[in-house]
Amino acid sequence: MIDADQIPTNALKGLKVLNLAVNVPGPWAAARLGMLGAEVTKVEPPVGDALETWCPSWYGEMAANVTVERVDAKTAEGRERLNELLDGADVLITSVRPSALARMGLTDAVEAHQHLCHVEIVGDSEDPEHPGHDLTYQAAAGTLAPPTMPRVLLGDLLGAERAVSAALALLLRRAKTGHGGHARIGLRQAADAGAAGHRHGMTAEGGLLGGAVPTYGLYEVEDGWVAVAALEPHFHSRLHDLTGATDQESLADYLRSRKRATVLRWAQDHDLPIAAVE
Repeated sequence: MIDADQIPTNALKGLKVLNLAVNVPGPWAAARLGMLGAEVTKVEPPVGDALETWCPSWYGEMAANVTVERVDAKTAEGRERLNELLDGADVLITSVRPSALARMGLTDAVEAHQHLCHVEIVGDSEDPEHPGHDLTYQAAAGTLAPPTMPRVLLGDLLGAERAVSAALALLLRRAKTGHGGHARIGLRQAADAGAAGHRHGMTAEGGLLGGAVPTYGLYEVEDGWVAVAALEPHFHSRLHDLTGATDQESLADYLRSRKRATVLRWAQDHDLPIAAVE
């Protein structure tokens, strides 16, 4: 759930966020700012956001507590409405290539609103006109294991969180200077940052978190799999004392004949970091 964190819910009360982005990164970032108390308005093109068709439940989660308007920026009436929304906005989120932003007439419109904190989400901040998606950015970052498709949109979601940080930084600077500003967030750069553990060998095959430590790994049980994360010395020692396992093979033997629910109850009773693989 997007609202699972325990964070202040009124820190941005009184501030308005205008989100012109569709798909995932922009709406996710806007929803996160809404969690902090901002009033969020999302502008969609006349055809709407394709995510509403592809995944209605996720679209609905991100659109909760968001005012959604459909505006045709190609018409005079639509441009007038966008200018009205820009007049009242504190933060603007976009997620199209710079050339598309210019074609929509938004580059000049944004520059005319000096109070705006503009967070521009692009695919690659070093080459913002180059096309790509989360899958291509993860491919470049080295986080894929073909032929399995990724279960997490790493670049999209980390990029969204970076967009939130950028919005907060711009708002803080505006409070000091009286002027808004611009920040460009690259999804490829976000994916690269998310792959840091792999790049440095920590999560690579045979790395500390990549299978080298028997008490930190995935183990098959009678009716599924569990994740064992007894990494710290006190957890490691406790697991060894309880199971007698000294290596990956002996720990696998211990767990293999037990049901998942039994293992989870046992882990809870002994304060061990073990979870079911869902």
